[in-house]
Amino acid sequence: MTHNKFFLRVTRLLIAPVMASLLPLMAEASTKVIGAVYTMSNAAEGNSVLMFNRLINGRLWPAGEFATGGLGSGTGLGNQGGVILDTGNRWLFAVNAGSSDISVFAVGEAGLTLVDVEPSGGLQPISLTYSGNVLYVLNSGGAVGGIDNIAGFRLSEEGDLTPIAGATQLLSGDNVGPAQISFNGDGDVLVVTEKATNLLVTFTVDESGVAGTANLFPSAGVTPFGFAFAERDQILVSEAAGGAEGASTLSSYQLSKDGSLVLISDAVASGQSAACWAVVSNDGRFVYTTNTLTNNVSGYRVAFDGSVMLLNDSGIAATTGAGPLDMVASSDGRHLYTLDSGAAALSGFRLTPYGSLVRIKVNVSVPATANGLAIR
Repeated sequence: MTHNKFFLRVTRLLIAPVMASLLPLMAEASTKVIGAVYTMSNAAEGNSVLMFNRLINGRLWPAGEFATGGLGSGTGLGNQGGVILDTGNRWLFAVNAGSSDISVFAVGEAGLTLVDVEPSGGLQPISLTYSGNVLYVLNSGGAVGGIDNIAGFRLSEEGDLTPIAGATQLLSGDNVGPAQISFNGDGDVLVVTEKATNLLVTFTVDESGVAGTANLFPSAGVTPFGFAFAERDQILVSEAAGGAEGASTLSSYQLSKDGSLVLISDAVASGQSAACWAVVSNDGRFVYTTNTLTNNVSGYRVAFDGSVMLLNDSGIAATTGAGPLDMVASSDGRHLYTLDSGAAALSGFRLTPYGSLVRIKVNVSVPATANGLAIR
């Protein structure tokens, strides 16, 4: 036996017992639960929130279904933000578009506890945002002729919602195709996208949580849909271009305390179709959009001044299942997930330091009517 062969044999004999002892620990580590992902069934016969444990390797595991006490619409809502968490992951909020109310859940490691169901202050709520102890809802007006509005609520320590007097405001008109509402980082300005009017609408919010009247700004791109805040109150808006082939864009704006908007990047084209949701990575360096008709995700690099540019020439950062709508990125910077409506499933990706996305085998099914995504 040569010296090298003898050395290799001895090495194997020494290492084998060590590896055998480590394998159970490695297997246990890969199944460690580090958070959860939530969506809702949006079923017309009874809405519910579906919970999936998020493992350290990015895989998801079904962890329960929790009735909201309200009704879903049973169909698409043309929205973003139907399910949200507060920043402390203490409360989860969900819209019940079919019964025009809002559900509040207390969040626990083992599941959710329904605490309150409150009328939404309008018809067909589709999007929510929360800051401090103030929750605002975007109501899409329901059937043709309904009134599109926003309404504000205060959350008690026990999780009960109370309407804030004077905190209901109209949008630019009726049947404007609202998509999303969100607070800025300081919670003193609200932003709403209107798909049908190609408008961005802002509302300043006083210390009592009362929103002022609407400020209207034209969108740089056609059909502003989802949006996300980057650093320094910069807003990144996905533009679906009415679903036109290869016409999706992303624009960025600077938001001021008075609710005014200044355009930074003007409708940067991705070459993809029907951009819907937009999310920003936890470090603020990247923004991603789901492209519903081309079944993929586009990625952009975000500069300090809020300007954006595509991560690659193709405009495709990752391929999803059919019909991706909602999307979330984890605050720990590890994972990104999409809700693929056409596939009735979730897709998962690992986020890299350079902004690229690496596919994870999630293997999670959801109802075809599912709507909204939230993550902790």
